[in-house]
Amino acid sequence: MSSGFLGNDASFMLDVVVSALVLVVPLLAYSLYTVKVSHNFVRHKNLQLLLAGVLLVAVTAFEIDMRLHGGWVNIVNKDPSQPRLDASQLDEVRQILYIHLVFAVSTPLLWGVTIYLALRRFANPPVPGAHSRLHKTLGWLSTIDLTLTSVTGLWFYYVAFVG
Repeated sequence: MSSGFLGNDASFMLDVVVSALVLVVPLLAYSLYTVKVSHNFVRHKNLQLLLAGVLLVAVTAFEIDMRLHGGWVNIVNKDPSQPRLDASQLDEVRQILYIHLVFAVSTPLLWGVTIYLALRRFANPPVPGAHSRLHKTLGWLSTIDLTLTSVTGLWFYYVAFVG
């Protein structure tokens, strides 16, 4: 099993996803700045599509990695003869993972709908219009959801591999 690059023995792809989770929130904030303050709707659109694409690729590769290694428990406890976490610790990490999965599953669904509707209902290049009010609501819900995905994902990573 390949080791990651963040100084512990998490998998390479897990480290890639964690790095993406760290980078996505500031990039998301910048995207919001471009639309709210700069009124640069094209840049906002392009940043959102870039973020969605990068996260889609990273999460897909991560899911493949999870399947290849037999799941997260096998990645956490690489050496069954010397497990990193005992059964009670694994239960705690599992509970954190379940909290994370609530957001990790809802985020692509909500964000996907937000992007799909924006691409269908805004002009090209994008300008404010009849869809703006719903888009703003969906966008903020997606932003909160994605931020919680990042926070809970980092929490899981910390408990499973660092703490």
